[in-house]
Amino acid sequence: MGGLRRARGGVGAVLRARRGAAWVRLFARAAAGGGGAGGAGEARGAGCVFFARAAAVRAGTVTAAPVRGGSTTAGTRPGAPYPYRPSGRTYRRMTATTAQDWEDRSAALWSRIDALAPEDFLARTDALAAELGADHPVALFERAAARDSLGRTDEAVPLYRRALRGELPGERRRRAVIQLASSRRALGDPEESISLLTAERAHGEDHLSDALTAVLALALADAGRAREGVAEAVAALAPHLPRYQRSMANYARMMGEAEAQKTSPSGD
Repeated sequence: MGGLRRARGGVGAVLRARRGAAWVRLFARAAAGGGGAGGAGEARGAGCVFFARAAAVRAGTVTAAPVRGGSTTAGTRPGAPYPYRPSGRTYRRMTATTAQDWEDRSAALWSRIDALAPEDFLARTDALAAELGADHPVALFERAAARDSLGRTDEAVPLYRRALRGELPGERRRRAVIQLASSRRALGDPEESISLLTAERAHGEDHLSDALTAVLALALADAGRAREGVAEAVAALAPHLPRYQRSMANYARMMGEAEAQKTSPSGD
């Protein structure tokens, strides 16, 4: 009798192990966006999402990526453009292949902006953005940029703000800040433009730094600080000159320092 119980116990352990493995596979498929009877449809509710993400991290399907605020969330594989949000919800799921296809179609559309009628270009952009979902930060950014490019700046500003609140990923985040700042300057608020760009500059240098400086120079001029604007523009231009790079950089620095001293609260 004891041997039979031990045998049954052994069989039960094997069955429990198999069921546990099946659940891990189910959760991993759910987190990876798998469909069907064994996919995301069987993993419902916040608890299932949590375990799905945890199982997927263990399985290597997704990686644990840091987000602003010091918290951690499960992201897509490195380089994929549409990560999980900190809340644990995902935007419309896209594989690396479908994401790249979307980006290719977006680039092709932008290459035709001058060939299409403005309303046609806008309608096509909105339709493409809708594939990601109405609140997807990339969709919001693309819709904003399209309106900005067509001179509908007042419509672009709230879309830029929503995109940035949605944790816009990658290079688009920096572009959104620069474009929002440029739009605010164009709409008569150079001070907000200066504030946005000064804060963004603190994130470091990249291939968009000169563009940031160009907009900042214009905003400074509009705010009555033209000499500071000239100093910013010359400092950005200096590294690209064939000669006199060092001299121009020094002139720009001295002009900027002199203007900053004039406008400092202490007057020192």
